Amino acid sequence: MNIFTEENGVYCINCSKAVWATNGIHAAYHNAGLRLSDVDFVIENEDILLLMEYKNANVPNAVQPTSFHPEDEDKINKVSKKYYDSLHYLALLGKNKPKCFVYVVESVYGDAVLRRRVRARLKAKLPFTLQEHLSSGTALIEAVDVLSIEEWNNDPVYGNYPIMPVSTT
Repeated sequence: MNIFTEENGVYCINCSKAVWATNGIHAAYHNAGLRLSDVDFVIENEDILLLMEYKNANVPNAVQPTSFHPEDEDKINKVSKKYYDSLHYLALLGKNKPKCFVYVVESVYGDAVLRRRVRARLKAKLPFTLQEHLSSGTALIEAVDVLSIEEWNNDPVYGNYPIMPVSTT
């Protein structure tokens, strides 16, 4: 069963309906002695690869939850780097379906307006413009979304892989 627990141990994501899924990019890079960044989860369905980064500062054991600001330039740069660096892993596995990047973020001051701003800033850092100018028809990215857990779970595609408290599994 493909159920992965996030780093805080409070939530998990159920990928049992996925064609393929992993939370193992970090371990693969570490074992190879590489200092690359990576997304938390990759979920493959029949049509696309979802590269998902998850950050939740609203959990009981979060360290300084009010100091997490997902729209800070440094945070945006780190999150976008995770997307780029994860592409190497997928290329080596021959995973060449269209790719969507989804950032699921929960923060003390997070709301739909903040998530829209984070999405716009992430989109500017991701290879959308580059592939318009250089692409031979192969896209590096199809879409980017920034969502809350509730928005993820209510989405017709993403909701097939629900995020839920570990205590309910």
